[in-house]
Amino acid sequence: MRVLAISDIHGMYDEFCELLAFISFSPDTDRLILLGDYIDRGPKSKEVVQKVKQLVTQYNAVAIRGNHDEMFLDFLLQSDQEKTDRYLRNGGRATIEAYCGQDWFSEGITDESIQRAKGYIREHYAEDISFLQQLPYYYETETHIFVHAGVNPAYENWKDTPPYEMIWIRDPFYHHPTREKRTVVFGHTTCSTLHEKPEIWFGEGKIGIDGGCTFGSQLNCLEILPDGYQVYAVQTKNKPALSDVSV
Repeated sequence: MRVLAISDIHGMYDEFCELLAFISFSPDTDRLILLGDYIDRGPKSKEVVQKVKQLVTQYNAVAIRGNHDEMFLDFLLQSDQEKTDRYLRNGGRATIEAYCGQDWFSEGITDESIQRAKGYIREHYAEDISFLQQLPYYYETETHIFVHAGVNPAYENWKDTPPYEMIWIRDPFYHHPTREKRTVVFGHTTCSTLHEKPEIWFGEGKIGIDGGCTFGSQLNCLEILPDGYQVYAVQTKNKPALSDVSV
């Protein structure tokens, strides 16, 4: 069984489907692990969520939670103006329009239009909300740990990392060695931040796979082999181009 990891799709549904086709994803023989941030910024967040839900419920894929997925839930289910403002600052408008219609904010973003959007999504897409609510914060195998943002090396046991840090942590994780023998595969921080290029980053005990797809770069896929890795990418600049390389 192939083990394949993809992260930070961010509403880029067409690129996600293109990548699945390029890697010849087969639910009968592959274990697909998705590392969160299915929504926001890109134009087709609803389609991505529903595709991921199908992959999990019908094809035994694994999907974990990202910070954007949690921000969306907080926006929908809490009455917290600060969290609403934070969500909108971080690409949430694209998700609201994906669920409610591209003309939802045609007369501007107002308290009234936001409250109507919350009600509309809760009423018509309860299954999507329920799906996102049950997403775990990590997944582990005998050789790898999969988490959206990382784990805090300050904890002797990585599982003691608070859920908030598992979806938000940056520098304290990737700038310091973990206490774990297994390799941590993560997204959240773009590969361009880690090594100034969008290709998958291989650090000591860590692998960063967020290619910055929603920023016009690429969507990466990591295949975990018994003796190494294979990486794949769909480019999102201009006409999508496909590439793969062994490492």
